[in-house]
Amino acid sequence: MSKKTIAIVINTSWNIYNFRLGLLDALRDEGYRLLLIAPRDDYSQKLMDLGFEYHEIKINNKGTNPFQDLLLVWRFSRLYKKLNIDVILHYTIKPNIYGTLGAKLVGIPVINNVSGLGTVFLNDGLSSKIARLLYRFSFKYAHKVFFQNPHDRKLFVDKSLVKQVQTDLLPGSGVNTIHYKPSTNNLKAEPFVFLFVARLIKDKGIVEFIDAAKELLAHGENHVEFWLLGDLYLINPTAINQEQLDEWVKTSAIKYLGHVDDVASVMNQAGCIVLPSYREGLSRVLLEAAALAKPIITTNVPGCMDVVDDGINGFLCEVKNSLDLSIQMKKMLALDSHQLQAMGKKGRAKIENEFDEEIVFKQYLLVIEELLEGK
Repeated sequence: MSKKTIAIVINTSWNIYNFRLGLLDALRDEGYRLLLIAPRDDYSQKLMDLGFEYHEIKINNKGTNPFQDLLLVWRFSRLYKKLNIDVILHYTIKPNIYGTLGAKLVGIPVINNVSGLGTVFLNDGLSSKIARLLYRFSFKYAHKVFFQNPHDRKLFVDKSLVKQVQTDLLPGSGVNTIHYKPSTNNLKAEPFVFLFVARLIKDKGIVEFIDAAKELLAHGENHVEFWLLGDLYLINPTAINQEQLDEWVKTSAIKYLGHVDDVASVMNQAGCIVLPSYREGLSRVLLEAAALAKPIITTNVPGCMDVVDDGINGFLCEVKNSLDLSIQMKKMLALDSHQLQAMGKKGRAKIENEFDEEIVFKQYLLVIEELLEGK
């Protein structure tokens, strides 16, 4: 029997290219025909260059106009019907909600992935209430909904946004432990580098990172550098603008690296990776940092604390607390090279045992095969 057609649907081609290539290769190796559906961006052609079949869908990721979103449901259903798809994998908010409704209209089963709650769930405003209603309505039609940490799954189930029986857990998007290998760089090299890797939005804890850096520098920690790696993301309501970034670089001894494709090469230059995020699905940055055997400082919140065992492969700090973050940074600076190396090795072992991407692939393949067999 010939293999079926699977569509991967995400809100950017960039997301597919950076986070889903391993899964795509695993599905292709199993003989499935793959269709990639996302808005066109600089990474769409890169996906096609790798031999994948790409189809464009226009999504206004910033928009909240209900009439536009209803039109999006129609666009999804029309495209899905045209492409003769057997199973659809949805990621990110609008594909999860409106793609699921579009698939329901044409009778195609879907597997959704909630990779994080996003800004809309970090408050209890009108937009959050609407999002919850939409999740509750659309997720009735999902065959399976994967979550990346147990806290997000419990929240959705407790608020009756999805039935427990529909859900399962994945260890994020997994990490290719062959590609992400520890370097031989001296973790205690001077200057000691604290590296923040994320989009430049407040929800990632960038303000707390800057304030903690100022605190350390004000107390004489002169052999330390603070690097920012990530894009401005102005469509987000908590975005940092260029003016604010320029001010930090000018007055706070912050080194801004902008955007790079090879994040691992920059991580390998750092002594410690810092992500004081307010909440994550399961932080890809932290997974990669641990795979590279880097000590980590992050917040004691869902999606971050899942990767770090406090005092074992890093330190946890209180969310939205720059003073506590600076205290954890000082604790990290107090460790000698052997202690830092031991912390990194324990993080690497945690990734190998709990977060290797092969675990993710096996779970997806199992659900897809069960779905296609009608079990």
